[in-house]
Amino acid sequence: MYSDCFHPFLSDIEGIELPTVFAYPHFYSPHPLAKIAASELQQWLTKATDLNHTFGLDNERLVEGVESIGKMFGVLVVEDQQGNLGYLSAFSGKLGNSNSVIGFVPPVFDTLDRNGFYKKGEEFLNEMNQRIFSLENDPEYKFREDELNTRIAASTQVISDFRAEMKHAKVLRKEAREAKKLVLSDEEFREFSSSLDKESASQHWKLKQMQRAFNELQISKAQIFDAPIASLKRKRADFSAQLQQRIFENYTFFNQHKETKNLIDLFSSVGVQPPAGAGECAAPKLFQFAFQHDLKPLCMAEFWWGKSPESEIRTHRQFYAACKGKCEPILNHMLSGIPMEPNPLETQANVDALELVYEDAHVALINKPADFLSVPGKTLTDSVLTRLKLLFPDATGPLLVHRLDMSTSGLLLMAKTQAVHKKLQRQFIQKTIQKRYVALLDGEIEQDKGEIQLPLRLDIDDRPKQVVCYDFGKAAVTRFEKIESRAGKTLVHFYPITGRTHQLRVHAAHNRGLNAPIVGDDLYGKKGNRLYLHAEQLTFFHPVLLESMTVTCPIEFNF
Repeated sequence: MYSDCFHPFLSDIEGIELPTVFAYPHFYSPHPLAKIAASELQQWLTKATDLNHTFGLDNERLVEGVESIGKMFGVLVVEDQQGNLGYLSAFSGKLGNSNSVIGFVPPVFDTLDRNGFYKKGEEFLNEMNQRIFSLENDPEYKFREDELNTRIAASTQVISDFRAEMKHAKVLRKEAREAKKLVLSDEEFREFSSSLDKESASQHWKLKQMQRAFNELQISKAQIFDAPIASLKRKRADFSAQLQQRIFENYTFFNQHKETKNLIDLFSSVGVQPPAGAGECAAPKLFQFAFQHDLKPLCMAEFWWGKSPESEIRTHRQFYAACKGKCEPILNHMLSGIPMEPNPLETQANVDALELVYEDAHVALINKPADFLSVPGKTLTDSVLTRLKLLFPDATGPLLVHRLDMSTSGLLLMAKTQAVHKKLQRQFIQKTIQKRYVALLDGEIEQDKGEIQLPLRLDIDDRPKQVVCYDFGKAAVTRFEKIESRAGKTLVHFYPITGRTHQLRVHAAHNRGLNAPIVGDDLYGKKGNRLYLHAEQLTFFHPVLLESMTVTCPIEFNF
């Protein structure tokens, strides 16, 4: 198995300097060696014909019964104990309905092993499902259940009719009492009222008898029909939970010191249950094999191969960092003790002073630099808000009326008093404030203008990314105008109607949007020196001067 998985470089790598520390796995640019390894794997994928998987590429042979969908692949450049360099290859999830493919490292735990407990447990669950289905659809069983349901429905109707009859009788008794009280003596009226009370008591007794009979029918149904199925479903749920727990316990991960932790250990440390698919990504598979065979990890790269899923943004051959939701707790353990670059997400641009674009006694507009926080984060405290508190020590209220993504530059509106802040915030809520962004896109678009409507929600497995989701996403609407296209790039104006997280970035990059990511977008496109997105114009109604104001902060995005 080792010889099948350790691949010596076919390319000439002489003179390429080895990395001294490992890159932070959730945000990095691949090392040249990792890019070469990825290129060699991509060349092999281009020629491979026996993977039993369709990636959705043009001129690709379709595999019957297999959905066309792309796949995340990974390579890990390693050094063996003799100092030989090579690389390992892995894929996320399954490939062609298989966990084990020659040339790729094996899974951390093989759920497809025919002799393993999972497949046997799966067979047992399938048998239980069949028993439940057979019971629920047995003709004799259904006939008897339908017959009892008919009796229950009839009993329900009889009780309902009798209640209506009792209600009407009560009205008649009241009218009779009022009429007889005028003509009968006291003694005669008492006797008459007593007879009416007995009539009422008799009806209530009869109703109780009806309800008792109805309850007995319900109990019979529960005991004869519902209980067996409910019991099987409870057993199925209990067994399924036990099976899932056992799977989590068998996904056991090494680090360089051969210390092991399973999924339960790793995710309980961050206070959550292991998400579906945890441990199936390429990165944990690669490190597991490396540590099992005493290989030293040097650098890695993961790339997408094939068609993008409808909800996410994935580009063929493009590099992506390891996801955080499924992989971060695992990789924190697996890479413990390995010299690593600091997390780039915990650093930001050095800003000497904020640029005030407009200021009066009531409001101010600031040009936020790219890669600088609007408000303090979990680990970074320096931000526009922090600076504003120092710049305007006498200001009251929350100050900032809105925010921009850390990567985005441009206009931020602040209020110097609580009252002004409240009035400006209402304008944002009522969507009367007009915003214009300028962006440089990686690609030439044909439309001169248009509107994008793609609902968005958080990708819970890969925060802070957003995905398009028509079932649970929040409405997100963006209007756009093309300014210029040339040299494979397009300059556009964006007019966000809604203000969802990463809205402009996703609407630009998604294949149902403009299908052209913003230049420098490290989440939905290719990492660059900065995100080429700038909030350049803001129009609002000044709550004190009582006039509409438009403030512009231009920027030059060179093609």
